[in-house]
Amino acid sequence: MIVFSVNGKRVDLDIDPSTPLLWVIREQLGLTGTKYGCGMAQCGACTVHINGEAVRSCVAPVSRAAGKSVTTIEGLSPDLSNPLQRAWLEEDVPQCGYCQSGQLMSAAVLLRGKPQPTDEDIDEAMTGNICRCGTYPRIRRAIHRAAELASSGGAR
Repeated sequence: MIVFSVNGKRVDLDIDPSTPLLWVIREQLGLTGTKYGCGMAQCGACTVHINGEAVRSCVAPVSRAAGKSVTTIEGLSPDLSNPLQRAWLEEDVPQCGYCQSGQLMSAAVLLRGKPQPTDEDIDEAMTGNICRCGTYPRIRRAIHRAAELASSGGAR
């Protein structure tokens, strides 16, 4: 039995501990916001947080989450009030949208560590997230906008 929490809810699963966390999240828990991209931790589409750390869930065994807290894109906020989600919408970031949950989850870790990141900070933190549509300039603007919203009390 593997026990952990996902978006604040306790999960008890009788599952092979080597099962990728991504498949547990999507198939067992029905949280489909986290995407499968490459299966090799190279694209970032599957990024989730384990105890606040960005993790590529396609290669992380579910045993890594045992006794820990996992946050998926659905857990950022229930109503799109997270400054990152608001900024993503304001800046019209998504094109196809496939990579965006992973982009948001990586950006959330960045902003937690650096509430006012520079362009260089953003580029470094987001390097592991690939956007095939090339929305990188909008992603950068949205991260700066989210930092502004958070610092001005724009977080709800």
